[in-house]
Amino acid sequence: MEAKTLGSATPRKPVLSVSARKIKDNAADWHNLILKWETLNDAGFAIANNIANTKISLLSKDEAEPESGTPARDGSAERRLPEYSVELEALCEELRATLDSLAKIQVKMEKLSSTTKGICELENYHYGEDSKRPPLFHTWPTVRFCEVARRLVAMYQEELLLKRTIVGELAHTTDHDLTLTYLSLWLHQPCIRSDSKLLLESMLLETGHRAL
Repeated sequence: MEAKTLGSATPRKPVLSVSARKIKDNAADWHNLILKWETLNDAGFAIANNIANTKISLLSKDEAEPESGTPARDGSAERRLPEYSVELEALCEELRATLDSLAKIQVKMEKLSSTTKGICELENYHYGEDSKRPPLFHTWPTVRFCEVARRLVAMYQEELLLKRTIVGELAHTTDHDLTLTYLSLWLHQPCIRSDSKLLLESMLLETGHRAL
C-alpha cells in the first residue's frame, strides 16, 4: 500500500473562489431550510387538523345539549364551553409556535438572498461593463443565483402571509367548508409554486451538490 504524502500527485479539485464558496454554502443552506420548512408545515397541518376536529366535536356536543334538557344557547361565543376554550387555546398556541418557527426560517431565507445579492454587486463592481464574466461553476452567471434566490424568497414570504391569516381565522370560524379550505391551503401551500423544486434542484446541480 502506497503511503499518501504531501508531495503525492493525487488529483485535487479546483479551489473555489470566496464568492463561489459562499454561493455553494448558500445553496446547501437553501436545501436545509426548505427541508425544515416542509417538516414544520406537516407538523402545523396536524395541529390545524386537531383544531378543526376539536371544534367539530365540541360544537356538536354543544348543539346536542337541548335534547338532554339543557336550554339551547345561541351565538358562537356562548357555545365555548370551559373545556373547549382550554383545549382550543392550547392547540392554537402550538400552531402559533409553529408559525413563529416558519417565520424564522423565512428570515434566514431573506438573509441568504441578501448575501447572494451582495456577491452580484461585488462582481458588477469588479467587472464593470465587461460582459465576459467567467461562471463561478458550470454555466450559470452569478446573476442567475440572485434571480433564483429572489423568486424563492418571494414564494415563501407570500406563503407565510397566507399561513398567518389561517392561524388567525381557523379557531374562530364555525363554517365547516371554510375550515376545510383553510386546512387544504395550509397543506398544499399554493403560494409555493411547482417550479420551486426545479429552481432548488437546478441550483444544487450547478453548485456541485448534485452529480451531473
